[in-house]
Amino acid sequence: MTGGAGWATVRGYYEGWRVMGRLTAWWHGGRPLAIVATILCATVALPVWPATAAETGTPKPYAFAQDATKVQGATGTTDAVRLEPGRTYRSSLGKDGKLYYRLELDATSNAYIAATAVPRPGATVAYSDGVKVSVQDGNSGSCSPSTTAHFGPSQSPHPIAAWASREIGPGKYACQTAGTYYVVVERTAAPVSSASPPSSPDAWDLELNYVSEPRLKKAGSTSAPETWNSASPEALRGDARPRRGGAGFTTAGALEQGVWKDGISPGQTLFYKVPVDWGQQFSATAELGSSSGGEGFVGTALVMSLYNPVRGLVTDTGAGYDGSQRSAALDPLPPVEYDNRYAFNDRTGGMRFAGSYYLVVHLAAQVADKFGDGPFGLTLRVRVDGAAQTGPAYAGRAVPPGVFDSATGDSVPSTGGMVPAGSGGSDDGTTMKLVAVGGIGTGTVLVLALGVWTVAARRRATPRGW
Repeated sequence: MTGGAGWATVRGYYEGWRVMGRLTAWWHGGRPLAIVATILCATVALPVWPATAAETGTPKPYAFAQDATKVQGATGTTDAVRLEPGRTYRSSLGKDGKLYYRLELDATSNAYIAATAVPRPGATVAYSDGVKVSVQDGNSGSCSPSTTAHFGPSQSPHPIAAWASREIGPGKYACQTAGTYYVVVERTAAPVSSASPPSSPDAWDLELNYVSEPRLKKAGSTSAPETWNSASPEALRGDARPRRGGAGFTTAGALEQGVWKDGISPGQTLFYKVPVDWGQQFSATAELGSSSGGEGFVGTALVMSLYNPVRGLVTDTGAGYDGSQRSAALDPLPPVEYDNRYAFNDRTGGMRFAGSYYLVVHLAAQVADKFGDGPFGLTLRVRVDGAAQTGPAYAGRAVPPGVFDSATGDSVPSTGGMVPAGSGGSDDGTTMKLVAVGGIGTGTVLVLALGVWTVAARRRATPRGW
C-alpha cells in the first residue's frame, strides 16, 4: 500500500525466514501503525546436528551414570569407604589392584554388588584378563561364590561386569548376621606367554552398582524349579524397526518383543534393556550383517551378553565373522522365578528377578583390520514368552525402588524413525535441550524479525520483502 489508510495482508518470507501464515497491518500514509500476525509455522536454517557414533563409525565411550559418586577404593579394609544401597559409584582399578569397599548390612536384606570394568581408550587386553568381585565378612570368609568376568577370546577391550552378593535365608550358612562386610574388587590375568601377550598396564575405570532386596513376608521353597520348557524358541520374523543402543547400563535403549535393527562399529559396545516379568521366558538372537568389502576371518567377532536387573551376568554367546552374515543366539533360559536363585548354575540362578534385563552387544575391534570401520548392520530378535504372573510378596521395598518391577515406564516409542539411545528411560538430555533451545530461539528471533521489519518499513514509503 503506497498511500491512504486501511488494512493490508501480506504473505511470504522475509530475510531467510519462511513464514506460513499471514501478516495483517493497518497502514496510514504508507507506514504501518499496527501489526497482527497469524503464524502457522516458521522455519529458519539451524545448525546441523552432529552425527552419532553409529553413523560415523566412531565408538562412543562408556556412559557412566551421571549421578555416580566418585570414590577411592582402599588397599585394605581399615580405610574402606562405605557404599550405600540404591546408589552408583565410580572408581578405578590398577593393573595389580585389589580394592576394598565397606558395607553395613542388616540381618534381613540381600545385598547385590556389581562392578563394571571399563578399559580406557587404546588399552590392550588378553583372553584371561578380567575383573573379580566378592563380598566377605570380617574373617575373610566369602558370603557367596565370587564371580569373574573375562574379555574372552575376542581379546577386544570393552565393558565387562561381575557381581557378588550377601544373601539371607534358609540354606544360607555364611554372613547371616548384621554387621560390617567388605566388597573386594580385583583384576585377574593369566601368566604372560607367547599365546597370550601382555595387556597394557593402564588402570580400568569402574562403575559400582549396589542393590538391596528385602526378605519375603513368608518363606517358601528352597530349591530351584526342576522342569521348564528348555526347547529353543522359534525366532521372530518380520520387518526390523530401528532402535539405537546406549553406551552404558544407565543409557540402555529400551526394547520389547520384536525385531530391531541398529548399526555397530568395531570396538563398540551397545546396551539395550528389555522388561521381563515374573513367569516370563526371555530369548534373543543377534545377527551381524554382511560386509561390502574386505576378507579374512575373526574368530570371535560378535559377543552378546545378558545381565539381570542387578547387572549380574546370566549368560553370553559369540560368533565369528568372515564378511558374510552371522548370528548368535542365547541358550534357552528358564522363566523368571524367585526360586531360580537356588540353582547351581549362573544361567538359571541369574533369572531370579523381574525387571529390566540388559542385552549387551560388542563387536571386536579386530573386525576393522579386515573389513573396515563400519558401521555394520545389527539385527536383534527379542522374544518374551508367557503371561506375567504375580511375584513374591516382599516384606519391604527394594533399594532403589522399582528395580524389580518390569513396568518401569521405559516403553518403546511408536515412531518409525531411529530413536536416540535411552529415550523413554534415560538419555543425556541433549536431544530435549536442543529441541527446547531451537523452539525458544525460533520464537524469539521471529518476534525480533517482525520488530525489525516494522522499523524498516517506517523508514520507507513502500514495504519491502513480504
